[in-house]
Amino acid sequence: MHAPPVQRLITELAKLPGVGGRTAQRLAFHILRETDEDAFALADAIREVKERIGLCEVCFNLADGPRCRICADDRRDPAMVCVVEEPGDVIPIERTHEFRGRYHVLGGALSPIDGVDPDDLKISELYARLGDGEIREVVLATNPTTTGEATALHIADHLRTRHPDIAVTKLASGLPVGADLEYADELTLGKALVGRRAL
Repeated sequence: MHAPPVQRLITELAKLPGVGGRTAQRLAFHILRETDEDAFALADAIREVKERIGLCEVCFNLADGPRCRICADDRRDPAMVCVVEEPGDVIPIERTHEFRGRYHVLGGALSPIDGVDPDDLKISELYARLGDGEIREVVLATNPTTTGEATALHIADHLRTRHPDIAVTKLASGLPVGADLEYADELTLGKALVGRRAL
């Protein structure tokens, strides 16, 4: 139906998450309509990010050098570590401007069904970071999914037995700001009740 280079572009774009065949085709035709300069700038940006971006040697966040910008920032509190599943999870937490500590990116979540066990994640590297005694609190900010909860429980159990002096906290869950109670599902409302606090 399309010339082979166009079909190849559509096929590659369709591999992106959330991009189906029709969206891939629209994107391909958009790229074809772009000026050569704009299209090559996109291609160069993709090439550059693949060549230059790696993982931070401390927290395993994305970095363009040995350390990410957060680990290299002396103003961050090294005694607090927020554990997240993926590098993309750091961004929404940073947008809140509420957390001034550092991060640890696991690279996924435990999922025995999918063959993901603790050795496949950066869990042992997290435990190694705790060995120097500098960390006072670990904030478990895994996703509120079955695998995310299992990962948080696994880490919390280890910390309670081997590092009882380190505070282990978890992100609160419950009702979003501005939500009406009548539209909340039972699970969300139940978590909000369990996590209630004094005013």
